Amino acid sequence: MSQQVNEQELVQYITERTKIDPQKIALVLKHEQAFIDKATKEAKDEVSIDSDELVDYVMSRPDVKLDELKVETILDTEMDYLVKKGIVKYVD
Repeated sequence: MSQQVNEQELVQYITERTKIDPQKIALVLKHEQAFIDKATKEAKDEVSIDSDELVDYVMSRPDVKLDELKVETILDTEMDYLVKKGIVKYVD
């Protein structure tokens, strides 16, 4: 996640829209960041993240006790937030 993102604001945004526990949201976002950091270290240029691989990675973490739909909802809502703030763009 970029330095431009206020994590507390992001978690609140996702919580308001999904009604999922903020601690569970923060945990998913933490694992997402670890996945992105690993992909960034392995790449020399831009990083392309496959959303299915990301969800699988988060779901494989032993401390994540959410179903796949909730993890996808958290990540989709995060993307909505980031697009709305102009921090990221979808690439075709």
